[in-house]
Amino acid sequence: MDIQGVVAEGFEPVRDAFVRNFEVLGDRGAAVSVYRDGRKVVDLWGGTKDANGTEPWTGDTAQIVRSATKGVAAAVPLLLHQRGLLDLDAPVSSYWPEFKAGGKDKTLVRHLLAHQAGVPALDRGLTMAQAADGVSGPRAVAAQQAFWEPGTGHGYHAQTFSWLLSELVLRATGRTVGGILAEEIAEPLGLDFWIGLPEAEAHRVGRVAPVEPPPSAGLLRTRPKRNVSEAYADPDSLTRRAFAAIDPLPDENDPVYQAAELPGSAGIGTARALARFYAATIGVVEDGARIFTPATTALAGREFSAGPDRVLVVATRFGPGYMLHGPASPLLSPASFGHPGRGGSLAFADPEAGIGFGYVTNAHARSVTADPRAQTLVRALRSALQPSGSCGS
Repeated sequence: MDIQGVVAEGFEPVRDAFVRNFEVLGDRGAAVSVYRDGRKVVDLWGGTKDANGTEPWTGDTAQIVRSATKGVAAAVPLLLHQRGLLDLDAPVSSYWPEFKAGGKDKTLVRHLLAHQAGVPALDRGLTMAQAADGVSGPRAVAAQQAFWEPGTGHGYHAQTFSWLLSELVLRATGRTVGGILAEEIAEPLGLDFWIGLPEAEAHRVGRVAPVEPPPSAGLLRTRPKRNVSEAYADPDSLTRRAFAAIDPLPDENDPVYQAAELPGSAGIGTARALARFYAATIGVVEDGARIFTPATTALAGREFSAGPDRVLVVATRFGPGYMLHGPASPLLSPASFGHPGRGGSLAFADPEAGIGFGYVTNAHARSVTADPRAQTLVRALRSALQPSGSCGS
């Protein structure tokens, strides 16, 4: 495998793990990037731009990152909170009056961000056209009867997070999540990341495809527990219904889908952009830019919900829009906050280690929160950060 890019001295284990992902774990096209204390120390890519193609992946190739989008999108409400424009302890209905229907009148903004809003699924799934029109999704989640009393438990809002966050931000500011991201985060930081892909950037985006790991990967030990498998297999389960809020499932290679502003699932960008983004949430990056104040950085990593997840059927932890380190989604350390993307992608920050990390792939596996390829890279990064002779986990 011809791997391109650079690795700073001491971070060679990340390169070795990246190579192994292609040789053993079935990656086809991918990139990984790491920032340490605001400075880029890993920037690697390899394979093909399209999962089933031959054109080489380049340093500027972008990919859809599925739910890793959520972590980038979460910076928008936190930035608004930082500026005093959004109160996390206010009822959602104080910004969006229609949302109080269906037993959701006591839902707070913090509940919405931490997957406690009680509307991870819809009684009737939306078509792709409806999901993208900016009206049907918010209207559907506002009218939806809550599946549990908001704030009393949590369950991953896989698709509905898009419409919940979009409408909340729109009602609070009159602007869209994708627009605020582009103008106030991506452009100042020089990030190649979009929620709502501009037509002029479409040529950079590779095609994704589902893949099965090769037999040599030896991944049988990662087989999910029976109750998890049953939840994904049962069409009436909250798990299946949450992931089917857009029905039928959208074609993620469709330009219409990629152009849609869906901050829960349709973000497109580079690994370099993800790593730089997360580095800027915890400190100053190379040119002096940053996103959050120290107080907002601390808020991003604060636990808002934890325990049995009513959708993912495993124990999960969430902050305000971010998934936190835990057995279901191991990040670098308990201080980390970020978000995986179903099928492979992963991005996070670790304020204690000064790390911003991003990994993107066009080969979508069956993994949901802990893809073996991403975890291989995280373990390699952890080993690179340990002092010589350390035996930490």
